[in-house]
Amino acid sequence: MINTRLKISFTSIVAAVVVITGCATGDSLSKGQAGSASVAAAGAVGHQVDGNKSRYAGALAGNAAGRYMDEQQQALEDKLRQEQAANEIQISRLPDNSLKLNLSSKVSFDSDSAMIQRGFQDSLNKVANVLADYPSTAVHVIGYTDSSGPEQYNIQLSVKRASSVQGYLTTQGVRLDRTRIKGFGESMPVANNASDIGRQRNRRVEIYLKPIVEGQEQAAYRSPV
Repeated sequence: MINTRLKISFTSIVAAVVVITGCATGDSLSKGQAGSASVAAAGAVGHQVDGNKSRYAGALAGNAAGRYMDEQQQALEDKLRQEQAANEIQISRLPDNSLKLNLSSKVSFDSDSAMIQRGFQDSLNKVANVLADYPSTAVHVIGYTDSSGPEQYNIQLSVKRASSVQGYLTTQGVRLDRTRIKGFGESMPVANNASDIGRQRNRRVEIYLKPIVEGQEQAAYRSPV
């Protein structure tokens, strides 16, 4: 006799395949709709795939979000101990249960450049590896600059830097539909632009990680700043 639990799991998988197949045949289907369909299908079967770790590809139950973010924070801190000790990446927990990673421009980007320094790619690989294990997380990449140069140019540069980080993470397996980017240029400084040290602190990229909670999915993709 077929185990009842196995039958339920198999039915869920078939339903997920039908959802994806049906979407793929729609000529007018947008990329956003296709991504949403894929997430919905993954959510139907994800918990069966990795039930021992209580991680799954769909939205989290509300009471599971705190523990999920605790585990994700610990995984990031374990992977990035060297970077934290060198002040290259700072990790902090925010009141809304999200995580904030501050990437130092000293090691991530050359001055007036949106190209990620080759030496920093290994650190981003570690971030991407953790994010791959926690698929119920929305990833926001926010770029900033110092006050040097024209304001509009700085906005464009900050967007390009955020886009570079987003693009690199996706090459390492982070789904593009999980990510959002913004650039605020020289606004929202964290230090005085009158000094070299202050300007260096203001040239930064921040990554915010927000849990995708069932019934509150849109909130996860709302900009954190």
